[in-house]
Amino acid sequence: MSVPEVEAQAVPESAFLLDVRENDEWQAGHAPTAVHIPLGELQARVEEVPKDTPVYVVCRVGGRSANAAAWLNHVGWDAINVGGGMQSWSFAGRPMVSESGQAPFVA
Repeated sequence: MSVPEVEAQAVPESAFLLDVRENDEWQAGHAPTAVHIPLGELQARVEEVPKDTPVYVVCRVGGRSANAAAWLNHVGWDAINVGGGMQSWSFAGRPMVSESGQAPFVA
């Protein structure tokens, strides 16, 4: 099954961005408006993801988010993988924040 994919620079600023990385990755650096649901919790927390708008899914490099997007599409959401993940996001100069008080980085 192919999953729709866009590059980080093509994600609209107003997009619903779902970050499926683990807690330590999230804390190191994430998009300011992203919603964090680790991949292992996604099935249990899927109702937190809106169905009325496209969902852009991101992880570190794009593998976990592709799996998450495929599953979301399978169960009725409109999900798009962010190719290259947060590494591409950072490289594209998109905004990032961290929970640690340190400069954000992609772990």
